[in-house]
Amino acid sequence: MMPAARESLLDAAYTALARRPWSAVRMVDVAASAGVSRQTLYNEFGSKDGLARALVRREADGYLAGVDRALTAHADPRDRLTATAEWTALSARENALVRAMLTGCWSERLPTPGLAAVASGSPVPAQRSADGPLPSPSDLVHLVLDRVVAVLAGPGHARADIADLARSCELVIRLAVSCVVAPPPDDGVGELVRGALHRQPVP
Repeated sequence: MMPAARESLLDAAYTALARRPWSAVRMVDVAASAGVSRQTLYNEFGSKDGLARALVRREADGYLAGVDRALTAHADPRDRLTATAEWTALSARENALVRAMLTGCWSERLPTPGLAAVASGSPVPAQRSADGPLPSPSDLVHLVLDRVVAVLAGPGHARADIADLARSCELVIRLAVSCVVAPPPDDGVGELVRGALHRQPVP
């Protein structure tokens, strides 16, 4: 199957999930919405659980791609961190799967694929990847932290400086996740982060 067709199926599954609980989403309806046969859907994902894993994996990757965009949209390191925090809060507000991945709180409406890897006999490379381990909240925080530190540290920083930077970055990321759980008034995530960074060493 072409990657575009796989994306269409994942889009259809995501749209279906926005309208009804995952337990009520039917594979035949997902296939029909994407304009393919149900057999094609099963060939691509193997099962409804395989589709759920692929959907969760895609939304995690989409969130991390947004982190990368936030980090390159500004020159000032504090602005980069603020943009990352704001994207985290926005993404979680608009995407229930991202929110669940960041907080570990999976509502009954959502698919709940296990985070551990599952045995995969899929001939589809993208599905074999989806059948691998899915990120826990801690995993996701560290994936973001690795990206932020890699961008902000750059070459020529002493190890101690990088350690200080990593602590500041982790503070911002965890503050952003706390804003997902308990949103500040008027979506004031950026204001909170800028206040925190005012007292933190950022190069």
